[in-house]
Amino acid sequence: MNTQNILMMGAYPQWDMEDLEQRYTLFKVWEADDRDALIASAASSVRAIATRGELGASAELMSKLPNLEIVSCYGVGTDAIDLAYAKSRGIRVTNTPDVLTGDVADIAIGLSLAIARQIREGHDYVLSGQWAKANMGLVTRFFGKKVGIAGMGRVGAATAKRAAGFDCEIRYFDTQARDDLPWDFEPDLKALAAWSDFLIVTIAGGPSTFGIINADVLAALGPDSYLINVSRGTTVDEPALLEALENKVIRGAALDVFHNEPRIDPRFLALPNALLQPHHASGTVETRKAMGQLVRDNLAAHFAGKPLITPVV
Repeated sequence: MNTQNILMMGAYPQWDMEDLEQRYTLFKVWEADDRDALIASAASSVRAIATRGELGASAELMSKLPNLEIVSCYGVGTDAIDLAYAKSRGIRVTNTPDVLTGDVADIAIGLSLAIARQIREGHDYVLSGQWAKANMGLVTRFFGKKVGIAGMGRVGAATAKRAAGFDCEIRYFDTQARDDLPWDFEPDLKALAAWSDFLIVTIAGGPSTFGIINADVLAALGPDSYLINVSRGTTVDEPALLEALENKVIRGAALDVFHNEPRIDPRFLALPNALLQPHHASGTVETRKAMGQLVRDNLAAHFAGKPLITPVV
């Protein structure tokens, strides 16, 4: 008999769902016709929330669960979880760091290559038959370019390491310099943008970085350079970015994240200089299995009274 009740905010892959359903009683919010009624019916018995990074757990939600002890997040980003409220109530929070670092860094480089070398356009050029009539126009290289990294955490460092393999010159912006890295620190984000051919955003989300890539930063980046965002949609001032793309203030943007996912601003769809991805940087079988395992291991450790594997709060 499953004795622990978990409120699930959204579905996980099948292999995770099967394991969780064997171990626990799950209240599936996304399947409920009346979400509030489901939460109310489970409120007194729920000890854990299992969520995803984009779904989070608000203070309002947690306040309805008087016996809540832990929020386990499938994803590294916790900006949609009210950490201050959780801490005030002694609710533990876990996430899934490290296991997705490599995949997100791969996508950062992949997007840089794809937008500079116009890989999508080349594919369409062949399919349309235009190649038989004339050669495709020239594109821009990635190797040897100046790459600015906004946010030198795990993903930023992994991205910089990959860019170094392309003989790129690297500088980075963060709250402080890191003594363990060989690349130059730039404390002024606008100055970093002005220097960069590619500005890759890997900075953490949250109130302190909301809209940090603003109109001034984009203007500094300039008409010959590209913005790549694999962090959170909130880190970019999206109206300013749309204007910059429409007016060719920057050469282009390759984006895996947006403000209103998945219902993104339709203006993006008409932009030939925007390469769009469905927030899929960590979307490999290998990483998603590791993420799910970490969520399940954290829940099991909590209910067994053992130390959490990856605590945030």
